[in-house]
Amino acid sequence: MTVSAFDLFKIGIGPSSSHTVGPMRAARRFALALRAGGRLGEVATVRVDLYGSLGATGRGHGTDRAVLLGLMGETPEEVDTGSVAERVAEVRGSGTLRLLGERAVQLRPSEELRFLREALPYHPNALRLEALDARGEVVSGRTYYSVGGGFVLDEEEVAAARAHPAVPPPVPHPFTTAAELLQRCRRAGLSVSALMLANERALRPGADVQAGLVRIWNAMQACVARGCETEGALPGGLHVPRRAPRLAAQLRARHGGDDPLGALDWVTLWALAVNEENAAGGRVVTAPTNGAAGIVPAVMHFHRRFSPGARDEDMPRFILAAAAIGALYKTNASISGAEVGCQGEVGSACSMAAGALCEVMGGTAEQVENAAEIAMEHNLGLTCDPIGGLVQIPCIERNAMAAVKAIHAARMALQGDGRHFVSLDAVIATMRETGADMKSKYKETARGGLAVHADAGLVSVGLPEC
Repeated sequence: MTVSAFDLFKIGIGPSSSHTVGPMRAARRFALALRAGGRLGEVATVRVDLYGSLGATGRGHGTDRAVLLGLMGETPEEVDTGSVAERVAEVRGSGTLRLLGERAVQLRPSEELRFLREALPYHPNALRLEALDARGEVVSGRTYYSVGGGFVLDEEEVAAARAHPAVPPPVPHPFTTAAELLQRCRRAGLSVSALMLANERALRPGADVQAGLVRIWNAMQACVARGCETEGALPGGLHVPRRAPRLAAQLRARHGGDDPLGALDWVTLWALAVNEENAAGGRVVTAPTNGAAGIVPAVMHFHRRFSPGARDEDMPRFILAAAAIGALYKTNASISGAEVGCQGEVGSACSMAAGALCEVMGGTAEQVENAAEIAMEHNLGLTCDPIGGLVQIPCIERNAMAAVKAIHAARMALQGDGRHFVSLDAVIATMRETGADMKSKYKETARGGLAVHADAGLVSVGLPEC
């Protein structure tokens, strides 16, 4: 399997890559398939069932909104985030939606969009869409799985993958394990980022690769800037206040000072800014998911501001090195909180950020692997237990904590020579097995952990349907 940096780092909207971005893409695919098959004009009603984790926490994650927007033809990359609330309210009020902006059909979210706790076999994030004609007969029906990070598979793709595993496109330096990655770096005399760059250039023109990496970094910076300036409470019913603007003002008011840990306050700010934007449904970059979107950009900002000799040219290298590590998690374990808990989201992002920071600070490939291993080793078993099913508590603070942990892991690795007892491959395998052993109530269902033991007044908040 060849996982590209542009698979793992995608510009989209919050609050969740698996519960918002993926379902939006699935719904749009369904509508496009109706058009391609010449069946759009037959549709009178659309019915949507959300299963498993999508059914359990879909309201808090905006899954219902995402599905409606996808059916309208919107994409996570291009949708006008400022118009989402108004457009969804119009559908709820009228009970009518225009498929791909063309065909008016009946869709009453309170009746035709159902949240079901039942899980389907392949993956806990599943949704089924059905188009019905005026007689109530099914015109078309399809099941999709949102497998984390915005990746979507339909039932036919799942069956095909099981029967005939896909042959990845040829790249000059293929790898599926960290051991292979290190071996290829040694043989080619390349850093992790340079090896990843060579692979990316085999998939698309080199100019497109560079432009794409810069676009990702620019989107991250824009997200941080918006998060530092936008005040108010986050949507969803918990009334969580945004903290980034106040913290930004406090840090900007500081003049010098001798606080040896002052840089960590800035890291906290940058992570909070991104994840508050994500929780508000703003434009973010999956890194590798939305729930963990603040970690990589916070560490990138840390490097740019506080590392001696850091340059903007380091940022594409940072993204490439992080993507190489993220590809290992995507290939050999999971980046889905609904599948393996938050160790798959925050843990993977922390590992990616640690390894990438180690590289741009001058680390060898062996030190990069060590940094990534340290970061995940100390995220093993991390549960996904969002209060009220919202990507707010503990998710926002968790990004800030993991960003600091990534910096620490990178610095620890740089103090050694790359030799260590536990390999990155071993810790990835451990993460996968730990996720398999984890009870479902700790995997993005809001039925365990903090989601049920936090203040009862918060847990019992009534959440809106859309």
